[in-house]
Amino acid sequence: MTSSPSLFASARVGGLELPNRLVMAPMTRTRAGADGVPGPLMGTYYAQRAGAGLIVAEATTPSAVGRTYPHIPGIHSDAQVAGWRTVTEAVGAAGGRMVLQLQHGGRVGHPATSGHIPLAPSAVALPGTIMTPDGHLPTVEPRAMTAADIRATVADFAAAARNAVAAGFHGVEVHSANGYLLHQFLAQNTNRRTDGYGGPVAARIRFTVEVVAAVVEAIGADRVGVRLSPGWRAEGIEEGDTEAIYPPLVAELARLEPAWLHLVQADPDQPLFGGIRRAWPGTLIANPASSHRMIPADGGLASATRLLTAGADLVSLGRLFLINPDLVERLRTGAPVSQALRGDRLLYVRGAEGYTDYPALAATSR
Repeated sequence: MTSSPSLFASARVGGLELPNRLVMAPMTRTRAGADGVPGPLMGTYYAQRAGAGLIVAEATTPSAVGRTYPHIPGIHSDAQVAGWRTVTEAVGAAGGRMVLQLQHGGRVGHPATSGHIPLAPSAVALPGTIMTPDGHLPTVEPRAMTAADIRATVADFAAAARNAVAAGFHGVEVHSANGYLLHQFLAQNTNRRTDGYGGPVAARIRFTVEVVAAVVEAIGADRVGVRLSPGWRAEGIEEGDTEAIYPPLVAELARLEPAWLHLVQADPDQPLFGGIRRAWPGTLIANPASSHRMIPADGGLASATRLLTAGADLVSLGRLFLINPDLVERLRTGAPVSQALRGDRLLYVRGAEGYTDYPALAATSR
């Protein structure tokens, strides 16, 4: 048995050469404008974290109807493309590499935010309330997508991928995870369709495969990744048959040859992780399984190394990159890793506080 690579060894993903195997995971931060246009503060935030081997930028909507929450960025207008270009230029100037995650909210949305009734596989509302520009409001029942809606949404993803490349991103990650639209097609409790997109597993995975195929055709397989979250229950999702969904989905995706697969809450002790690793011929990015609010004392080093040993090629970390803009250098040198997240209330607000004001180690040691 060969030893696993170091987290600090170089790697290749598609056409990208990465200086290390630590990925900054996408994290919603709601700092775009009301129109979904990224501003200069977002460029500062991501450039501060350019030491990551790869940055996967926050989930970004490919269409107005796919918008989830206020101040989420989009990539479907000229102004949004121009705004993102200033971000990618800032990251590039800092020596970083960056891809954009494409996310359609599906039923996770509200007319007060998007101006549209949400679209979803079936007319099954998200439980509870949702944040809107008018505060938390009761969710609305989404409209079940027609065949024409499905075709239009697939085309929206392809157009968004082309826009992302035009904005200077090195590629895109298709979000088929965490309870949003593509994941809603996979799950039994949100997909009650009786056509070719619902019912048996082969039909429920079809939409994700079609979206990825369209994105691959639009910008090339070496620029495309896919995010999956087997067993994830956020946003009211109940897959119902997790063990049955993912092996055929991964097999179908592998035929399209995207550059990477990104597994959320990956647990090497679970048989499904090993099965996906064996079935996936390309680069596997794994995000460690942990409590959502747990910030490891060792900066995630042990769990990240364990995932590499289990077969992951790269490891993505979220809040640790938020709190430590120079996380890779801290881990590489054995320097202290900050765990001081200054309140969840600062995650989804406007402005620099709790966003660009986390200091690098050099600043804290002066």
